[in-house]
Parts: sequence; structure tokens; C-alpha cells
Amino acid sequence: MSGNSFGTIFRITTFGESHGAALGVVIDGVPAGIKIDRDFIKQEMARRRPGQSALTTARQEEDEVEILSGVLEDVSTGTPLAMMIRNTSQRSKDYSDLENIFRPGHADFGFYSKYGIRDVRGGGRSSGRETCARVAAGAVAKMMLAAYGIKICAYAAEIAGVKAETFDQSEIEKNPARSPDPVAAAAMIAAVADARAAQDSVGGVVKCFIDNVPAGWGEPVFDKLDARLAQAMISLGGVKGIEFGDGFAAAKARGSQNNDFMLPGGEFASNHAGGIAGGLSTGARIEFSLAVKPTPSISQEQMTVDKAGEPRRITITGRHDPCIVPRIIPVVEAMAAIVLADFALMQRCARIGNN
Repeated sequence: MSGNSFGTIFRITTFGESHGAALGVVIDGVPAGIKIDRDFIKQEMARRRPGQSALTTARQEEDEVEILSGVLEDVSTGTPLAMMIRNTSQRSKDYSDLENIFRPGHADFGFYSKYGIRDVRGGGRSSGRETCARVAAGAVAKMMLAAYGIKICAYAAEIAGVKAETFDQSEIEKNPARSPDPVAAAAMIAAVADARAAQDSVGGVVKCFIDNVPAGWGEPVFDKLDARLAQAMISLGGVKGIEFGDGFAAAKARGSQNNDFMLPGGEFASNHAGGIAGGLSTGARIEFSLAVKPTPSISQEQMTVDKAGEPRRITITGRHDPCIVPRIIPVVEAMAAIVLADFALMQRCARIGNN
């Protein structure tokens, strides 16, 4: 099965299934000499783990990370760094009735059409649980990026149509919606509760900004910085759209309105491009937004078909997030960090003297 690896120099390969024994990641290309902070890895995993609030699945997983290789006395050795997260709270019986039925909004039909077999236990590799391996890898990438002073922040800009109207970064981790607006957060939480009570789900918009990325990062032509970030984000289950800077609003503007004019000293008068022009970082803040769909696993009765193509009715049981926006936020940061760690290493190869 291909498609399990991502990156060029800083390259990750994830493995494992939602209801298998464990999940994990192997990172190749981690430079030697990086201080590996196990407490930071644990902290990042806690932000993504299930069962953390009423807005998430009730599945309880501690998501303890075991470092298997590539680290000696808490310092990276330059060899492949492998990490594993054991599953401890599987309830595969919740999926026993789905063996011959395709769930609406899931990858079931696609996997079966491609391979002739699928893991019905939580979706296997298509499960959102796979992202715990990405968060572990992203924590390592963030440690590497700390040397550049790069800061990554993602947050819930909108959930169930409720938009954050104010921005206070210190509020993001204080509420289960991960909103920078405490007033909007309360309304978001109420909207998710209403959806759960109706046996339904909601989606939202995640925004992310990245500070202190030097100008010139990215690789023309096919590995543009925004192209690789877009691939990273769209690879997350549930993400259905991405825009950088003004995004689709730029389609309504004139060039004179959309261009980011440079000022003496190298600063920009605006940032309509979202910090990336021609596929290369400009040195300005990198900004992008993601459209996150409602969780497809809902308890309402739905129409579908079985393997024989016959119509069936389905009611999905089990433990599922009524909204994945809060838990996808640390994953978005992780994938952004992985992309930037890779480009940091590629930048060293661009010309003699880069470091």
C-alpha cells in the first residue's frame, strides 16, 4: 500500500490502524543533535487525544509515545527516529454490523473498490486516529524549527456557523472549542452540544498562521511552499478546502488591490498573498484557512448500499466526535511543522553558504 510517506529530506512514514495493536511513525532525515523533549511530545499528544472534552469522542486513549530508535540520552542521533503509540481502548464490536455496508461520507466504498478488502474496525488507515502518529512527528519537527524561532498557531475560526469575532491567542487552549474568542467559544460549544443531541455533527473553519519563516523557503516548480502545505492539509481526513491569504476573495479584487507592495527595509504594506508568492516564502506571516466538513459518523438513520449494491438503512453506533475541528487543530500545526522542517533542510541545499 503506497501513499504512507510524506516529505523529501525530513520524511515521515506512518503505520498502523485505528483498532490494531498500535500506530506509529518513522522519521528519516532528523538531524543529529536535536534535544528531544519527551514532555513536549506528551503535551502535543494530549492536545489531540480522544476523550478530552464533551466536544470529542468518548474513546479513552492515553496516547503514550514510545521512542524506539534514533534518540540517545534525549538527543537525536541522525538515524531514523521511530515512535509508537499503542491502542488500548478499541471497541471493534461497535463495527461488527458494518462488514457488508458502506458508511455514507466515509472511505469505505473507495477502499473496497481499490483493494477488494477493507478494515471495518473504525476505518483502518482512513481513520482520524492515524493522525496521532503525525502529531508525534510534528512535535519533533517543532523542536527542530525552534532553532529558527518559527512559531505555528492554529485555531477554530468558525464552528457550526459561529465565527470568532475577536482574537486572543492566550484563549485558544483555555476552551474545548480552541477558539481565540471566549464569547464565540461558548456559542460554538452550545452548537456542538445541540448537534450531538440531534444525533448529528457539525464542521467549521480552522485558521493557521506561521511567524518567522525566512524569505525564500520553497522549491519551484512542483514543490512550491503553498503547494506542499496544501497537500499536507488536504491529506487530513475531513479537510475539504484550503485558501492562502485572501484566497477566493482575491478573485474579486484588482491587481492594484491584491498586490503586496514592498516598503523600504523589505517589509510589505499588506499580506494578501498570505506570506507566499511564487511558491516561496516572502518573510511575512504565512496564513491559510481550512474548510473542515461535519463528522460523517452520525447516529441518525441514513440510506446506503451493501456490497451487492442493494439499498440498506444504516445507523452508526460507537464513539465519535460530533465536531472534529478542536482535535484537528494540533494535527494542522503538526503537518505545517513537518512541511517547514523539510523545507528548512532543503534550503541548505539551495546554494553554497546556506545554513
